[in-house]
Amino acid sequence: MPQNSYIEHPKFHVAVDCVIFGYENDELKLLLYPRRFTPSKGDWSLMGGFVQETETLDDSSRRVLLQTVGLNNIYLEQVRGFSEPNRDPGARVISMAFYALIRIDEHDSKLASLHSGNWWPITKIPELVFDHNQMVHEALEKLQQKASYKLIGKELLPEQFTLTQLHNLYNAIFQKNFDAGNFRKKIASLNVLEKLALKDTSTSKRGAYYYRFKDDADTFEYDRIVKL
Repeated sequence: MPQNSYIEHPKFHVAVDCVIFGYENDELKLLLYPRRFTPSKGDWSLMGGFVQETETLDDSSRRVLLQTVGLNNIYLEQVRGFSEPNRDPGARVISMAFYALIRIDEHDSKLASLHSGNWWPITKIPELVFDHNQMVHEALEKLQQKASYKLIGKELLPEQFTLTQLHNLYNAIFQKNFDAGNFRKKIASLNVLEKLALKDTSTSKRGAYYYRFKDDADTFEYDRIVKL
């Protein structure tokens, strides 16, 4: 291959966009920011950035997350690449979308506010810039696929939680109401949760036992948890 063959080809910008999911008040939420520069300045946007010369895609997305929510060791998964030639009117930009799962009570709210970030219920998100609505749609589908085969909650719920809280989380992720009795039976059959001696008595005198994920929960093989 001739040495100048790279020079002969066009050069593109490569970016990452982060679909940041959190869970609060029985709602799955999305962290959005008003875009700070043209084009589409002031419109709602996912948080993202350009990949630097010494970064991988994962490195870049984790840098963006650290800068915007102040957290390391976040659950992160690629959605797919978005490469329509005219997707960004500012330049030719190819972007890899990721989705991240964080605990809202653990993120740096002051840092998020510094970027004018706001949490939106997933059912009420506004029109976003470029193809960001499509990114969110596909990220949610991928999260739902994961949640149907692997018990989601460790990344979004407190360390100790009730089965009702876990059930409500699944309702929020799938935007449907699963039968509570069947859901509890299925979760019990997985054998990945540890029942604690503590109870949540905030909603009833009888109270509900707290659970937590077993230390080796990530190594378990799962049958289908829910049907898509």
